[in-house]
Amino acid sequence: MSNNTKVNGAIESICDHILESHSFHLPPGGITPEEALVGITQAQHLCHGLSRQAGWWHDLGTGEPLQRNKAEMLCLIHSEISEAMEGERKGLMDDKLPHRPMAEVELADAMIRILDYAGGHGYDVAGALIEKLAYNMTRADHKPENRAAANGKRF
Repeated sequence: MSNNTKVNGAIESICDHILESHSFHLPPGGITPEEALVGITQAQHLCHGLSRQAGWWHDLGTGEPLQRNKAEMLCLIHSEISEAMEGERKGLMDDKLPHRPMAEVELADAMIRILDYAGGHGYDVAGALIEKLAYNMTRADHKPENRAAANGKRF
């Protein structure tokens, strides 16, 4: 059995667990975990492919592949989140897409950077997201009654 077969089987099992959980209710018009997995994977391919096409992953002079600095890329993701926070704090609309709130656009920028990073470094963010959602469903500190309790996990 290949690693991909094992991974796909594990993800399918996790998706089944989410759907079978008594605490999970698919909203009307919602998507299944399997559909989310496919959609996020496609979004990762799109973001990374467009980034490569724009020249972010190769030397523009020589065409040689670049070893992108992971720390720099992670800081750029962080900067998008900081910009979203600033947009929320000031209630700003975006300057490039003025019909949208700045926070919304900056969160989209963060997602683009995250998915590009994941694509460039061979990460399976979609699979990890589905697994993490399933794991969080088992956490006592993520249950509403425990979050509402004294010293519960809440903002």
